[in-house]
Amino acid sequence: MRQSSVRDSRHAAGGPDGGQGRVPKQGEGDGGGPRGHRRGGARPRRRKHRILRWFSITLAVLVLGTAGAGYLWYEHLNSNIKTDKLNIGEHQAAKPTPNAAGQTPLNVLLIGSDARDSKANQKLGGAKETFGGVPLADVQMLVHLSADRTNMSVVSMPRDTLLQLPKCTDPKTGTEYPATVGRRMTNESLGRGGPGCTVATWELLTGIHIDHFMMVDFAGVVSMADAIGGVPVCVDANILSKDSQGHGSGLKLAKGTHPVKGKQALQWLRTRYGFEDGSDIARTKAQHMYMNSMVRQMRENATITNPGKLRALAEEATKALRVDEGLDTVKKLYDLSNELKKPAPDRITMTTMPFVYVGARVAPKPGDADKLFRLVREDVALDGKDKKKAPPKESDDPAAPDGKIAVQVQNGTRTAQLPAASGRASTVSQILVTKGFTKASADQSVSLSEEQTVIRFPSVDLEGDAQRVAKSLGVPLSSVKKSTAVSGVTLIVGDDWREGNTYPKSSKDDDTTPDTALALNGSDTKACMKVNKNFTW
Repeated sequence: MRQSSVRDSRHAAGGPDGGQGRVPKQGEGDGGGPRGHRRGGARPRRRKHRILRWFSITLAVLVLGTAGAGYLWYEHLNSNIKTDKLNIGEHQAAKPTPNAAGQTPLNVLLIGSDARDSKANQKLGGAKETFGGVPLADVQMLVHLSADRTNMSVVSMPRDTLLQLPKCTDPKTGTEYPATVGRRMTNESLGRGGPGCTVATWELLTGIHIDHFMMVDFAGVVSMADAIGGVPVCVDANILSKDSQGHGSGLKLAKGTHPVKGKQALQWLRTRYGFEDGSDIARTKAQHMYMNSMVRQMRENATITNPGKLRALAEEATKALRVDEGLDTVKKLYDLSNELKKPAPDRITMTTMPFVYVGARVAPKPGDADKLFRLVREDVALDGKDKKKAPPKESDDPAAPDGKIAVQVQNGTRTAQLPAASGRASTVSQILVTKGFTKASADQSVSLSEEQTVIRFPSVDLEGDAQRVAKSLGVPLSSVKKSTAVSGVTLIVGDDWREGNTYPKSSKDDDTTPDTALALNGSDTKACMKVNKNFTW
């Protein structure tokens, strides 16, 4: 799948400014070199121009918000849009349950590709020896819009996160990429059949159903930044992102707040050398800061309503964009943009997936990462401003006799760090049988990932049956959920019940966002990047 050893070097542990290490081979465990390699050792010169792209989020909130101008030449803009299959993995996460008003959340995966498949991308990305090589998904951000559209949560995943990648099939060539045995860098998912494999990777890890993806390349961020007219960013000291060997983005700013656009905006978004500890995590903070500032700028800057600017923006956006087949027209993109614009900045929360270092790379942090994914999956606002939900009430529909309730039990104990606990579906189904649910059976055909044990039912006439199963096991009624992803009462044994015959009384975690998610609120106008003292002037 990788085209050359040179490309493997280019995409090792470091960021776009360079980095040492290598990508683990198939079947290897964690790979990577010393942790210090993430933070500023010497880097191969051929990687000096490597760029980490963040800009899909810009398209989602900015560009698509102005796509209405495209109606002036609707068919022309439609022809610019490129599409791919949404999910090309084996399994899909269950769709969320509608709230009391019948509303459902909206999840959009934003992908920044490092493709060097055009002269413009090559000029910006450097590394001429990799022209036309397999692209990597070096920026991945999940945008979650709440069911009631009052708040938005964004979760970034570091590009060098180590995961087991799922089986994917390229829809164009039919090439089949088997699930990896060992852990690989998540950015490799894009080269396993397209963005639909990156979607499949996220759904497998998080259990979050993804409705759409949007992907953009190098040239897109420069054209978009020019169209918006500049985004204010702040540094707490003079910065020059360039070391004695020439590594760095080249960003040069004086202390304070400055509007950046065009290539300078791209430099800000790719800078690793010079921000904090020089890691990908510091770069993610800078990207979040840019995103929040850009949203505020869009809401406050009346000049963006200029028809000429809007037309130019729509043209550039549709050329730079690759989306799933559900977003294949300007009308659909425009409708999506109207949804994404609904939350006010103070209800937008940017986060980074909690992580632990694994050599020069990272992996999801046990507990904290699972909790963050659960909050998004259950549509809990990460800013903590949700109204407290009333405890679930018992169904008015009486349950059938225990012996007549058919229950399918599935094993959902697999996590990002641990394989599924062996035999849990069989064990719990037998527990139900001994309690009188003689129609309970184990479904061994799937291996799912659920942080908390959940009981799903497809229609209101089975709600009473599902609640009866929950009561018999001591599972809280809040874990009984209606879902169109099941055809009958289905109990998925979660990571909270990996062993034993009695459901643990600890029940759910609280619903506060983990500190390790590095949350940044969209209304924070005082955020300023800390400059490393070795990169000042």
